[in-house]
Amino acid sequence: MTQKQLTKRHNNFLTPPLAITIGEPAGIGPELILKCWQEREQNNLAPFIVLGDPDFIQQRANAMQMDVNIKTSTVENSLQDFDTALPVLPLSGSITGDFGKPTISDGKLVCEAISTAVKMTMENKTSGIVTAPINKKALYDSGFKHPGHTEFLADLANKITGNKHHPVMMLAGPDLRTIPVTIHIAVNEISEQLTSDLIIKTGEIAHHDLKNKFGINAPRIAVAGLNPHAGENGSMGMEDINIVAPAVEALKAKGINAFGPLPADTLFHARARENYDVVLCMYHDQALIPAKTLAFDDSVNVTLGLPFIRTSPDHGTAYDIAGKGIAKPNSMMAAIKLAQNMVQHTTQNTKGTAQ
Repeated sequence: MTQKQLTKRHNNFLTPPLAITIGEPAGIGPELILKCWQEREQNNLAPFIVLGDPDFIQQRANAMQMDVNIKTSTVENSLQDFDTALPVLPLSGSITGDFGKPTISDGKLVCEAISTAVKMTMENKTSGIVTAPINKKALYDSGFKHPGHTEFLADLANKITGNKHHPVMMLAGPDLRTIPVTIHIAVNEISEQLTSDLIIKTGEIAHHDLKNKFGINAPRIAVAGLNPHAGENGSMGMEDINIVAPAVEALKAKGINAFGPLPADTLFHARARENYDVVLCMYHDQALIPAKTLAFDDSVNVTLGLPFIRTSPDHGTAYDIAGKGIAKPNSMMAAIKLAQNMVQHTTQNTKGTAQ
């Protein structure tokens, strides 16, 4: 590309760049990042900088015979570097793990990449965060104390802002968005942990972020019932009458376009999906099964409720195929594109509010 073309390309995107964390180095994350950079122009990706180890990423590229130039960079230089090389901001140590073989020292650097990305984004040095997949077991071995990626991000935000944030997990695909109100708990604990207040809080955050970060002026929020047929008037459990329905009414009273509880078995077909922008689901699999069935390779994990934008591919580290060069970058690509769209909507909304 000529300098004039590069300048035009840069002007199409809001700056600063996105921050991409290295994720679990022994998994497919580095490969996906490399492939996304290779396909940046045809997919019109906004510039990004990787938080990792430049030498390690170059070794990964060489091992898989990928023609990618890696450049040690800074956030300030990354926009220009991005056109001819993959810019990498070095961490405090070297990554040593091999394909499929995580190490304790690498686990600490994975956490460092995440915390650094949050700090930079909160300081407006980067515009949003895209996280490559992590392996919680590998992080636990290195001293990680949080239930997962999302909780770690929320804790970092809490410490920086001094406020308590309630992170909400949303799966976003081309044709469906779903949010699990309860997440990583056993099925027999759902009824105990599901409350009207939790549904209301989740619905409020979904409404706010769909409006301000997705550009949906009046989000339509469908609320799934917990029990088969949404409890069928109490004949199959009282949770939908005593917990879910009051939460829906409370959301309506706040001016939020929520409706339900609706039977989950008829909520996800094509005609039903025309009537809402997101579904609040009562538990993990109720949300993730339809999302992954419709778009397994293209769904994105989005964290709502945080003071920064964070997306991630909706898959794991895939140790079994790491280093084989066959990992599909679809979900990582979608995560980058969604993050850049969210940045644009957020910035436009901020400008509109200021005016």
